[in-house]
Amino acid sequence: VSQQELESDSSDGSLLFESVFEKITKAGNSNSLHEIYTELYIMMEETGEVNKEHEIRQIEKASWQPGTLKAAIICENIFKASPGGDEPIRTVMTKGVAGIGKTVLTQKFTLDWAEDKANQDIQFTFPFTFRELNVLKEKKFSLVELVHHFFTETKEAGICSFDQFQVVFIFDGLDECRLPLDFPNTEILTDVTESTSVDVLLTNLIRGKLLPSARLWITTRPAAANQIPPECVDMVTEVRGFTDPQKEEYFRKKFTDKEQASRIISHIKTSRSLHIMCHIPVFCWITATVLKDVLKTREGGELPKTLTEMYIHFLVVQSKLKNIKYHGRSERDPHWSPESRTMIESLGKLAFEQLQKGNLIFYESDLTDCGIDIRAASVYSGVFTEAFKEVRGLYQDKVFCFVHLSVQEFLAALHVHLTFFNSGVNLLSEATWWSELFRDKSKFSRLYQIALDKALESPNGHLDLFLRFLLGLSIESNQTLLRGLLTQTGSCSDTNQKTVQYIKKKISENLSPEKSINLFQCLNELNDRSLVEEIQQYLRSGILSTEKLSPAQWSALVFILLSSEKDLDVFDLKKYSASEEAFLRLLPVVKASNKAILSGCNLTERSCETLSSVLSSHLRELDLSNNNLRDSGVKLLSAGLESPHCIIQRLRSCEALSSVLSFQSSSLRELDLSKNNLLDSGVKVLSAGLESQHCRLETLSLSYCVVTEEGCASLVSALRSNPSHLRELDLSYNHPGDSGVKLLSAGLEDPHWRLDTLRVDHGGPQRVRPGPTKYACELELDTNTVNGNLKLSDNNRTVTRVRATQGFVPTQYDKQVPMDCWSELLCRKALTGHCYWEVEWRGDVHISVIYRRIRRKRDSEECLFGKNDQSWRLSCSDVLGYSVWHNNRQKSISFPSHSSPSPSSLYVDCPAGTLSFYSVSSDTLTHLHTFNTTFAQPLYPGFRICPGSSVSLCRL
Repeated sequence: VSQQELESDSSDGSLLFESVFEKITKAGNSNSLHEIYTELYIMMEETGEVNKEHEIRQIEKASWQPGTLKAAIICENIFKASPGGDEPIRTVMTKGVAGIGKTVLTQKFTLDWAEDKANQDIQFTFPFTFRELNVLKEKKFSLVELVHHFFTETKEAGICSFDQFQVVFIFDGLDECRLPLDFPNTEILTDVTESTSVDVLLTNLIRGKLLPSARLWITTRPAAANQIPPECVDMVTEVRGFTDPQKEEYFRKKFTDKEQASRIISHIKTSRSLHIMCHIPVFCWITATVLKDVLKTREGGELPKTLTEMYIHFLVVQSKLKNIKYHGRSERDPHWSPESRTMIESLGKLAFEQLQKGNLIFYESDLTDCGIDIRAASVYSGVFTEAFKEVRGLYQDKVFCFVHLSVQEFLAALHVHLTFFNSGVNLLSEATWWSELFRDKSKFSRLYQIALDKALESPNGHLDLFLRFLLGLSIESNQTLLRGLLTQTGSCSDTNQKTVQYIKKKISENLSPEKSINLFQCLNELNDRSLVEEIQQYLRSGILSTEKLSPAQWSALVFILLSSEKDLDVFDLKKYSASEEAFLRLLPVVKASNKAILSGCNLTERSCETLSSVLSSHLRELDLSNNNLRDSGVKLLSAGLESPHCIIQRLRSCEALSSVLSFQSSSLRELDLSKNNLLDSGVKVLSAGLESQHCRLETLSLSYCVVTEEGCASLVSALRSNPSHLRELDLSYNHPGDSGVKLLSAGLEDPHWRLDTLRVDHGGPQRVRPGPTKYACELELDTNTVNGNLKLSDNNRTVTRVRATQGFVPTQYDKQVPMDCWSELLCRKALTGHCYWEVEWRGDVHISVIYRRIRRKRDSEECLFGKNDQSWRLSCSDVLGYSVWHNNRQKSISFPSHSSPSPSSLYVDCPAGTLSFYSVSSDTLTHLHTFNTTFAQPLYPGFRICPGSSVSLCRL
């Protein structure tokens, strides 16, 4: 929402965020946050990359993937590891573009907590803004003093320690932080009563050194997120604003007249640019403000269709409100007085100059430089409260900002337009000293061309929205709306036509999809839809001939498809053209799709390199069957599939690989498909390529591929047809059965076969089990780590704790030294690859994996499993249930619904850095927790056993 100023009610000693100012009213009333709040779409972030693009580009890209939305995280569950989960986490970072609702989200969280509606396990919630903290840059506080400074009720209550309380700190607006957050070089601080600078307090609080029991919530715009090291953040979420249903909900709340609300919603859907911008709650409020005024004053009239029209109306509404509130005039009186014009000109100058510097927050000196009398600044804020506002934090000097970046960009464009018309000075051109010689208004076309070129030169699109507004101001009807503020330039048709042709020329060039999309939006602002209408007509007629499309028309097709949610769910290239050229032209649509069907499209290795680069996008299902990819193409494609950001869940590639194997000039000699659930059906398809006389494959790895006797029979048949090349076959960790092993072993003795290495080890029925149980391994306890407190039985597979602690404390874990007084022991062999094992337990035991060499200190708990950064543990208790530990941080887990206690199991994927704990009931695994990390050393299973307890290794 627009003006996020909050009223507080501290009469009962608690801070209540009860109201939010959405608009000026004659009485200056605010709206209840509960009444106007619409749930925002919050999602877990999939990558850790910092997005430095203009935020309008980010919003537009988010709108291109309607089929990829996950279940939303609701506000009250922001500190839970998964939506609806029960596991709290310490530090959450929430990212989102300006105006998307981050601040209101934190306010809603605080209000619900204060009103006992959610998170009642929290005793204190302390909301801060970085704007408030910036002004304390030169002062020193302890953490307790800082809390007392902002929340005096805690001081009055005599609360000087928060260790015994569950506390939440909210730090809103990291992108506005002016404090030197130097994480690598800041000294460590652990005492909450020790005074230091605010930046030192914050870095130690965020790192977990200071008050580690507290929870933290940090909000920021995406470009500033990298100010905090990733290892200091447990979960990153992103506010995507409103989904389409949430947009409708918002407008139905704002317009009680159902018919009027339906008309507004329908109108917004007809304009792609307005519909996209309504992802931003602030823009929804601007739109509602404008449309309410337009419907009231021009009943039955035409509603604004473009962004420029919407913001012009918004400016007019502000002028009307000023006349009514401060001058007692009526709505029908002229609304552009000399004072108003001067005010808009000053704000426009401020907007443009600060936009060039990248500033969104302004101080008194910035206003003075633009000719704004600081004594009148509050009047500016009071008159145009919904466009320009004065912000005061607790104990803070005055700070000013526009209500949203788009308002600043609009006023900046208006300033450039006014300046060029009134003086001939082109503020976008470096050579402005001679501009008085060129006061001919026909030179406007040159102004727009320079603006276009500058916008296209921008790598992150920071002038995209500014350009749309500037071009929109050239439309005569828009100038009419601003009559009294600016003098109309007369007929603009010639200038606009030149600009349109210049834009189309640029679209024909090899631009990025983002830049092309913005140019189409620019054409919309100029009311030119000729390119789009041409393609739409072709699509409606069903006679789209892609062979004859110009580059500009190809770009128009991309724009149309990206605007179509239906086509982005499942994109079938054959609907447009089964050709490689069409694939390369429509690559942005493939990248934005949920499922891409590219089968039978004559794709070659040329497409694979390009396709590999987009596999880390939102694409989840890819069909590449019946194409001529060749082995070089598959190799290129594999590079993309190996990306950690690739989220492909289904790849139809066996047929493609089969065709590669049988291609006459194939040079593929080694193929590793290990750890894929190919099943017998996949091996059968692959065998069709192996039996080709053109196949030259020498090494084939199919370990952990759930292959049985049937799959082995397919391989034997293929090798009988083409026995002269394959030398090495790895079928380990499968279930070939006696007959499968017998058939393949016979090939080793056959003089016609070249096969000389066959691996069928570690096989058995468990290898075709679902899930991680197929990776079962046998553990062996290291008897050298057993001390006198422990008793071994059952051929050293069961360990029982028999008496209280006695003994000595070695300096480190080592196989020559027994375990310490805590009665911990290890297994003999290090874990490699994928490993799964199960244990039965009784009493209180701790099941762990560790790095073998952990520094030990006598009588120090830091050496215990889970109490340091070199070990991970699952604690199991008959009474207390489960909990997981790492680096001295604990998460409790409830017993599963089946009987308790029950056997427990661990699965570790060493290369991937995942460690998962399960509860076992019959053949069913119940997931308890997963750690995601990077293992820097070999891992060893270990156990800690409390008095009267025991643990046994299960045979699998």
